[in-house]
Amino acid sequence: MEATKTLTALGAGDSTPALGRAIDRAGVSAHGVIDKTAGAARPAVDRLTSGAHHAVDKIAGAASHAIETLGVKGEQLTDAQARLTEAARDYVRENPLAAVGIAVATGFVLSRLLHSR
Repeated sequence: MEATKTLTALGAGDSTPALGRAIDRAGVSAHGVIDKTAGAARPAVDRLTSGAHHAVDKIAGAASHAIETLGVKGEQLTDAQARLTEAARDYVRENPLAAVGIAVATGFVLSRLLHSR
């Protein structure tokens, strides 16, 4: 009621119902434009979403593969270390004098290298 008095005071008078209908039509039209814009943007958003999901899946797959590969390589390195350690033990048991000579020579060379700095 207050809005009608204000419109009448502004000189709107009998055009109040027509003005209300025009505002309603403008609102409906604006909603239509919004819905049409949202409908046009939806395929692009769907493509972006699909691409993002695909990228995340690809990265996760690569990370899983890397983890598996590192696990296998870690086992291989552990096995190699065990074999080399056992081979060194066997060599020292079979050739104790040569092993002591190699250790002394290595210590001498390392001391010269570290002392000269």
